[in-house]
Amino acid sequence: MTPPPPGRAALGAPRARVPGPPTRSGLPLRLLLLLWAVAVAAQGHTRSGPRISAVWKGRLGQDRMDFGQAEPHTVLFHEPGSSSVWVGGRGKVYLFDFPEGKNASVRTVNIGSTRGSCQDKRDCENYITLLEKEDKGMLVCGTNARRPSCWSLVNNTVESLGERRGFAPFSPDENSLVLFDGDQVYSTIRKQEYNGKVPRFRRIQGESELYTSDTVMQNPQFIKATIVHQDQAYDDKIYYFFREDNPDKNPEAPLNVSRVAQLCRGDQGGESSLSVSKWNTFLKAMLVCSDSATNKNFNRLQDVFLLPDPNGQWRDTRVYGVFSNPWNYSAVCVYSLGDIDKVFRTSSLKGYHGGLPNPRPGKCLPDQQPIPTETFQVADSHPEVTQRVEPLGPLKTPLFHSKYHYQKVVVHRMHASHGETFHVLYLTTDRGTVHKVVESGPREHNLVFNIMEIQPFRRAAAIQTMTLDVQRRKLYVSSQWEVSQVPLDLCEVYGGGCHGCLMARDPYCGWHQGRCVSIYSSQRPVLQSINPAEPHRECPNPNPDMAPLQKVSLARNSRYYLSCPMESRHATYLWRHEQNVEQSCEPGHQSPNCILFIENLTARQYGHYRCEAQEGSYLREAQHWELLPEDGATAEHLMGRARALATCPWLSFLLPLLLGLLVH
Repeated sequence: MTPPPPGRAALGAPRARVPGPPTRSGLPLRLLLLLWAVAVAAQGHTRSGPRISAVWKGRLGQDRMDFGQAEPHTVLFHEPGSSSVWVGGRGKVYLFDFPEGKNASVRTVNIGSTRGSCQDKRDCENYITLLEKEDKGMLVCGTNARRPSCWSLVNNTVESLGERRGFAPFSPDENSLVLFDGDQVYSTIRKQEYNGKVPRFRRIQGESELYTSDTVMQNPQFIKATIVHQDQAYDDKIYYFFREDNPDKNPEAPLNVSRVAQLCRGDQGGESSLSVSKWNTFLKAMLVCSDSATNKNFNRLQDVFLLPDPNGQWRDTRVYGVFSNPWNYSAVCVYSLGDIDKVFRTSSLKGYHGGLPNPRPGKCLPDQQPIPTETFQVADSHPEVTQRVEPLGPLKTPLFHSKYHYQKVVVHRMHASHGETFHVLYLTTDRGTVHKVVESGPREHNLVFNIMEIQPFRRAAAIQTMTLDVQRRKLYVSSQWEVSQVPLDLCEVYGGGCHGCLMARDPYCGWHQGRCVSIYSSQRPVLQSINPAEPHRECPNPNPDMAPLQKVSLARNSRYYLSCPMESRHATYLWRHEQNVEQSCEPGHQSPNCILFIENLTARQYGHYRCEAQEGSYLREAQHWELLPEDGATAEHLMGRARALATCPWLSFLLPLLLGLLVH
C-alpha cells in the first residue's frame, strides 16, 4: 500500500497500515530509516503544534469550487447566514452558492478593463480589489488598467460608476484598506499614482475630506480598521492597526514596530490653514507582544481580529493580533479595546516634556467643535503616546507562540454541550493550511490547545482570503485556484472510539451513541470532557480498545519492518517486543508512521510486537503483530520478495524526499 503524504491523514481514510515485506534491496533499509529519522527531527515541532493533521475532502460537488483559471489576486465578500460567496478576480466577479445539502454552483460576471491601450499586458488587466454590499446590489471596484474605477452590479447587470480614486489601488500589489461606515468611507489608498507617495489614512466620502499628516507614520503597512461606538456618540472612535518602520535605528532594534492609531469619528479638522484638512485627533501607541520568560519578541503585526463582547460592552471587545519575528515564528497576543482606550486617554506624549494643552491631544469634542491649533500642533509633532498597549492577563504575555508562521486569524466564541464558553482560533499558515486552536478558561488561568491542522484545498496552495460564518458554522477560504467551505465541527476525523474523541479536546465534538458527533447534530447533550488534562477518563469504559492481532509468517534471517500510524503528534510511540522497548518515536514527528526495522530475524525475535501510544496519562495500543516462523522458505522465495520491495514505488519516492528535507 502506498502511504499518504507525510503528516497527513485523509478524513475517513482507513487507519490500518500493512507492514512491508522482507527486503534485500541495494540500499540498506536501516540507512533509509536513519535518513528519515534525521529529517523528521529537523522538521519536527513541539507540543504547541497541531495534535493531528487532516485533509478536508468535503462532499463531492458541495464544499469546493474551482475558478477554472489561476487568480493571483482575489478579494472575498460573504454575508453571515448567506449561502453566497462573492469573489473578485481578474476582470470578473464570481458568485458561488453553497446551499446546504445540495451541489454548489458558480456564476461569473465579466468586468474587464475600459482602457483601450496600455504599456504592457499586466497593466491592461482589471483586478477587482473591493466588494461591498449596497442597497440594491454590489459595489465592485478594481484597478482598471491603472485607472481605478467602480461599478454597480445588480442582478448580473453591470453599470459603470466611472473613476473612483481612493476606492481601488492602481496595482493589486499595493497595500490598501477601505472602511465603510454608513455614508462615510475611509481609505488608505493614494489618489495620485505618481504623487502623494506617503501613505495616508483619509476620509474620502461623507463629511469634509481629512487626511493624516505626512510625518506621523513611517512607511506604514495597514492591517485592519474598525469603528467603535462608545458611550457618547461624539466620543466614537476609529481605530486602525498597522506596522511601520522603527524610528530607532540602533542595529539591535527591530526593523518594524506594530501600532494602533486612534481618530475621533466626528473630527472636523482644525482652525488654521495647516490643520483644516487634517485629522486633528490622531494618536498612535505601540502594541507589545513579547514573552519575558523566554526573551522572545514579536514585532511584526500580520493580522487582527476583533471579537465583540457578548453583552455589548465595547470595552470588553477582545483584539486578537497575530505577530511574527525575523525567523517567521509567530505569536498571538490578545488585547482589550478598554485598555487601548485607556492608554490614549491617560498617557503622556513620547518626547514631549511641557504641559499638555486643554483639551488634551486625542480628545473628542462635542457639537463638532474644531480642535484648537495649540492642541493640534502638540499632537502633530508628538503623535506617539508614551504608554504601550500590553496583552491581557497578569503576566502581559502572548496567548501562545509557535514555530509556525501564521498570517491570518478569525475567532469563534462558542458554547460547548455542558455550557462552557470557548474561543476557537483559526489561523492560516504560510504552508496553505489552517490551524484550529482552542482557548478555554478565564484569561488568568486559560488553557490553549492546538487541535488540528487542516488542508482545506484539493490542490495545495497559499491561502489568500479567509472569513468566518458563525451562523452557518462554516469557514470560507480561497486560494488562487479554488474556494472551499470547511465546517467548524470536523468530528469524523477523530478515531479511537470514545477515548480518541475526547482526547481531541474539540469543543464542537462529543461522544454519543457509539460515535464521535457534532454537538449541533444531537438533540441531547453529548459526552464532553470537563477535564482538559485527562479527558479520556470521562469515557464509560476506562480502558481503550485493544488493537486487533495481526499475524505474519517470516523466514529466519530475513529483513522486515513494522509500521505504526502516528495519529497524534503529541504522543510518544513505543514498539515493544514482549516487554522490551525496541523503538521510540517522540512527539513532533511529521512522518505518518513509527517504524521498527528488523535487519536479521533470529529465533528470539519471533513473537508479539505491540505499538503503544503514550499521551500524558492516556495509553493505548495502536498495533499488535505476531511474527511467526515460516517453514520451508527457500532462498529463491526470499529473493523474489526482496525484489518486489526493491521495485516498490514508495521507496523510490521516499529517498529523494528525505534527501531534499536534509538539504533544506
